[in-house]
Amino acid sequence: MKIALGSDHAGFRYKTLLKDWLIERGHEIVDFGTYSSVPVDYPHFIRPVARAVANGEFERGIVLGGSGNGEAMVANRVSGVRCSLCWNEESARLARAHNDANVLSLGERLLSEADLLAIVSIWLETKFEGGRHARRIVKIDWK
Repeated sequence: MKIALGSDHAGFRYKTLLKDWLIERGHEIVDFGTYSSVPVDYPHFIRPVARAVANGEFERGIVLGGSGNGEAMVANRVSGVRCSLCWNEESARLARAHNDANVLSLGERLLSEADLLAIVSIWLETKFEGGRHARRIVKIDWK
């Protein structure tokens, strides 16, 4: 799968860990930054990930920060993005199965490394159920 990654300084360590883990599993990864733990403003790194997913350049995106809240907010401002902030395996499963989330937001300060990898695994493996959920997805982008 082709996956875009982005983080701020507070999500940098987990982004680096996740990048290596995803590459080991055969995914094609592009890192949109940041590239260190030096403090930065997260919209500069999250918005390009969201735009790349919305434009169809990537199948999925994963964004990380301290809590993941701000990152999810930025990503969700981009039309065509359905970014879900996940904190456990069930939230990740439902984000994909019911909401067809194409971007995942994670908070490094709130998750253990084991939880991080379990959440990402479930999120990548879970298929969208369609059915009654499909009509709701269409309504997300109503104007």
